[in-house]
This record gives sequence, C-alpha cells and structure tokens, in this order.
Amino acid sequence: MKTRKIPLRTCVVTGEKLDKRDMLRIVRDKDFNVKVDLTGKMNGRGAYIKRDVKVLDEAIKKKSLERKLECSISDEVYDEIRKILE
Repeated sequence: MKTRKIPLRTCVVTGEKLDKRDMLRIVRDKDFNVKVDLTGKMNGRGAYIKRDVKVLDEAIKKKSLERKLECSISDEVYDEIRKILE
C-alpha cells in the first residue's frame, strides 16, 4: 500500500517545515486585502505561520507577514488571527 504524501509548508517566522494542517494561511488578494484563509484554497499570495500566539507576536514585531505578502497589514487582521489561535 502506498503512503500518502503529507504536504509541508514553511513558517515565515520560524522557518520550520510543518504539516499544512498545523499552519495558518494568511492571504493577500490582487486588491491588496489581507484575510485569514481557513480553507487553504483562497486565491492570492499566501503566507503560512505556525498555530501559536508566540509566533504571531514575533511576526508582528519582525513584520514577517508584511514582508512576505508585500503589503501593510492592519491591526484588525492581527486581532482576527489572534482570536483564531486562542
């Protein structure tokens, strides 16, 4: 029996390669709107972070998500991410 390939993604903050289901995807669409993608299928440029509040705090401090998505991210988006992680 074949073993299924587990999709791995890299966290933009820690650089860890983890299972896609252990990560949270943040998406920037072509109109530069940033949203949290819970399905993992939204169109646009995506960035993954580990599902951990400490990693989110580090991402805010280092502006890792803003660099990866090439746009500024509002505090409302960070608050939404924090609610999902808690």
